[in-house]
Amino acid sequence: MIQQTAAMVDQANDEDFEDQQQYLTFLMQGEEYGVDILNVQEIRGWGNVAPIPNAPKHVSGVINLRGAIVPVIDLRLLFELGDANYDENTVVIVLKVATENVNRIMGIVVDAVSDVFSLTLADKRPPPNVNQGVSHSYIDGLTEVKGKMVILLDSERLLYLEKNN
Repeated sequence: MIQQTAAMVDQANDEDFEDQQQYLTFLMQGEEYGVDILNVQEIRGWGNVAPIPNAPKHVSGVINLRGAIVPVIDLRLLFELGDANYDENTVVIVLKVATENVNRIMGIVVDAVSDVFSLTLADKRPPPNVNQGVSHSYIDGLTEVKGKMVILLDSERLLYLEKNN
């Protein structure tokens, strides 16, 4: 499943859609979320995460990614979605956002990857003005895919979450 989704990510990164944006979707506690596929560096199976003493509960630890030390955040705990269980479907999505000065890389732990889909700006709706567990500042918008609501997350805000807390 991870290799199949990684292949979809690679294919989506290679394709050129002028007025469309592509998202990688994933599951957390039965709900579907999405991140801009251009910010997805890779998808890894759960494992080999070194814990950091006295770190906040949502910080799972760090991984060594080809010599780079990458922090890993469990979004299920950050968003207070309940207990975080780790099984064979649990994955770490490695996100990368380039700014003027630096590239930020961080892994996010999710229950499972789901799909890759495209949408236009007209398909994206603003989030409602209520807070239902997910910090409103991390939500980029909402859309409907195959009859299911997908919460679109802002990768850049996620990667700079320590500035928001």
